[in-house]
Amino acid sequence: MRAAGAQILRGGAFKPRTSPYQFQGLGLEGLRLLAEAREMTGMPVITEVMEPELVETVAEYADILQIGSRNMQNFPLLLAAGRHSQGRPVMLKRGLAATIDEWLLAAEYVVAAGNPNVILCERGIRSFDPQTRNVLDLCCVPLLHELTHLPVIVDPSHATGRRELVPTMSRAAIAAGAEGLILEVHPNPNSALCDGRQSITGEELQGIVREARLLEQLLGGKGSISYVA
Repeated sequence: MRAAGAQILRGGAFKPRTSPYQFQGLGLEGLRLLAEAREMTGMPVITEVMEPELVETVAEYADILQIGSRNMQNFPLLLAAGRHSQGRPVMLKRGLAATIDEWLLAAEYVVAAGNPNVILCERGIRSFDPQTRNVLDLCCVPLLHELTHLPVIVDPSHATGRRELVPTMSRAAIAAGAEGLILEVHPNPNSALCDGRQSITGEELQGIVREARLLEQLLGGKGSISYVA
């Protein structure tokens, strides 16, 4: 992934799932594997934290804490992420049906608790149409740049749920002004334990990064876009 252009490695040690029978992650063992991957690759890692009591533990292993869409308004968790001793940055995903104001106020919980390093992640909002997993709200990117100084990244993988749409929506996200992309990548998507339908390969990641960099240059960017795999 690093050779393909990724700068940050994301892995779900704890995975909140709609069904209790789906893969839930490896827990603490998953955190240890992520730390090992960081040592091997030199890439910082990001992983989700689901409970206030686990914030300090996850922060010992991860460089960035992810708060997922289902926990966007878990206020005790937001406060714990703002107060934890190691001061890790927090990536806050937009809730399934959250308004912009609700999302920003959730981020404010983290900031007001003492942690100003918050990254906003647009990952799609729920719709009535089953053709895609969610609706990717790219108009929120320039709007957020008007409303806040916080960086905004886009997750076209979870938004669309379809790997064939990920390259196009990645380009659209960069054109809208996103500071980064978070992309689901797997060496063999068809054998993935979860989310294989939306996962791309390393070769596809390389193509997306190359196109995104060209597009950013065309739009007069500063080459500061981040890519998370």
